Amino acid sequence: MPRVFDVLGFGALAVDDIVYVDRPLSAGKGKVTKRASDHGGNVATALVAAARLGGRTAFIGWLGDPPEADVGGRELEREGVSTVFAPRHPDAVPIRSVITVGSDGDRFIAYDDDVLHGTSSDLPDDVFAKAPVLLIDGYAVHSEAAVQRARDLGLSIVADIEWTIGPASDRILSIADHLVLPIAFARSYLKQDDPAALLKGLWSSNRSAVVLTDGDRGSYVRQKDDPVLWHVPAYVVQAVDTTGAGDCFHGAYALALAEGASPLDCVRFAAAAAAISVTAHGGRRGLPDRTACLSWMKDGSAPMPVPLRA
Repeated sequence: MPRVFDVLGFGALAVDDIVYVDRPLSAGKGKVTKRASDHGGNVATALVAAARLGGRTAFIGWLGDPPEADVGGRELEREGVSTVFAPRHPDAVPIRSVITVGSDGDRFIAYDDDVLHGTSSDLPDDVFAKAPVLLIDGYAVHSEAAVQRARDLGLSIVADIEWTIGPASDRILSIADHLVLPIAFARSYLKQDDPAALLKGLWSSNRSAVVLTDGDRGSYVRQKDDPVLWHVPAYVVQAVDTTGAGDCFHGAYALALAEGASPLDCVRFAAAAAAISVTAHGGRRGLPDRTACLSWMKDGSAPMPVPLRA
């Protein structure tokens, strides 16, 4: 069957109310300078990011029914993300989030995620066969069998996990062959601090890559059949709003992977995309196109991977 998409995904889809304040969050209080609303969610925003970069993407998680009343699904379609294979349910609604963004671009997210998660257990194999990559987040614990089925069908599983609920999360982590995780989660999960130790601790025989993202300190990478552990420094930018930067990173990584790039080159592409994304307000407004990413990567000041020293 021909692959008509680059990346499939199911996971968080949200509607965000964003408040910008004139002081860092650590100040405890600040004056509101701007209010905005935007669409968000880990996987949903990652798929939009991949679409902006020229990828063919599809959201295959639960969406509302009837479709014409489904705000999140309509926005995905507007952004070029197909929803034709997404299962529908009358009770499916987006996560609602309130995001406070400080003057330094850092943010605090308060969310209500008591909604229908994951995807239908009846999703047929031929849907998974339409793409080489499946992108998931922590809510995939609600559809573990679907993740395992996709892996068994030969898809690369890119996992964006930020929290654990115990054994169910452990199983999702074990299925995924590309772990692309915030380093804060890895440190909490393994009770270790050193990036090299974390890369080794998360490794297993079925992994293709482990990537740990660390904000303005860059990313750390271990890839299959490579004895070197890598550090990819971050671009130096003036962050306006870091909302959605991690999602942008995951979308760009998944797209580059679908196009045949090595994990290290996927990270280089993703780092450029995420750096551009933080220079604008909102989780999706700053998502770049491919031309912008490639231009940043070709610049003489673009950070290059270096071997990680323990």
